[in-house]
This record gives sequence, C-alpha cells and structure tokens, in this order.
Amino acid sequence: MKKLMVFTMGLWIAANLSAQSTWTMDKAHAKLGFSITHMMVSDVEGNFKSFDVKVTSVKDDMIDAKIELTADISSINTEIEARDKHLKSADFFDAEKFPTLTFKSTEFKQVEGKKYKLTGNLTMHGITRWVTLDVKFNGTTTNPMNKKMVAGFKITGTLKRSDFGIGAGTSTNILSDEVEIDANIEISKD
Repeated sequence: MKKLMVFTMGLWIAANLSAQSTWTMDKAHAKLGFSITHMMVSDVEGNFKSFDVKVTSVKDDMIDAKIELTADISSINTEIEARDKHLKSADFFDAEKFPTLTFKSTEFKQVEGKKYKLTGNLTMHGITRWVTLDVKFNGTTTNPMNKKMVAGFKITGTLKRSDFGIGAGTSTNILSDEVEIDANIEISKD
C-alpha cells in the first residue's frame, strides 16, 4: 500500500511538472520604467535598458505564475548621461558593488477581472524587501507570425528608495522617497 501511494504521488508530481510552461520576455515589447519627483515639483522618468523576465505557469490564466526579473543596474537610462552616471555611483545604486536588481515572486493573486496583485522579494543595493505591486493581466493570444502563445502585463506600484538605502544622502526635498514603478511586459510561451 505504501509503495502504491509513493508511486501515485510520483506520477502526480511528474504530471504537474510536465504540464508547467516557461514563458520568456519579448524584449521588443517590454519596458521596465520608473519615475521620481524632483524638488517636489516635477517627475523625472527613467528605465532599465537591459532586463529579463521569466515566468513559469501551469495555467494559461497565470493564476499560478511564478515570476522572476533581473535588471542590469548599469543599463539605467534617464536620457541625461551625467545623471545616469550619478545614479550608477555609490551615492545611489552603486552599480559596481551591486550590479543587478532582482525580483522573485511569492504570490500572483487575482483580485478581480484583469486586476492582480504580485507579491515577492525585491533585491536592490544589497537589500531584500518584500513588495506588492499592482498588475493588469491583459490576457493571452496567439502571435500570428510564429504561432506561439503570448501574454501581456502592465505592472505598477510604489517603492521607497530609503527601504533599499538608495540615495541615503539625498534629502527628500530634492528627490522624493517614493519611486513609481511602471512596467509593460510581453512574454511568449516556449
């Protein structure tokens, strides 16, 4: 009886693992952006030019999705070279010491309709914090060019730079503590 239970459990695990799909990011249709308020009067926007997203899921509605993101800090881009260089310095991200930021989801939960909550561990500047982001899951479709299934997400949220020790020497009168996240991700099923 015990052997039958172990065998049955092994079959169930194998079936679920084989049904799991991996989705990879379509770099031509993805953006990892942010904005921060400067001197309490205007927003400055930027993005990471080099980042990658991997999603694993059994269900195409993504309700069981596991999401991993990695971004190259040295790819930060605000369209002002001097500002980008300063952001990469030890005053802010310290790209030499902490070259990447990572996010690993712990939960992807449907709230209502296309609205989801994405929770996970974000690591920046050598500090890991638990964060929750808002997601609009735009659904899935088949790409007519390569016949692969694709899915799209709009991800937004607010982080505090102080939670990650970024720009600790910069007053909130100069740069807000809150940083708005704005990402669009398109992924293809492998």
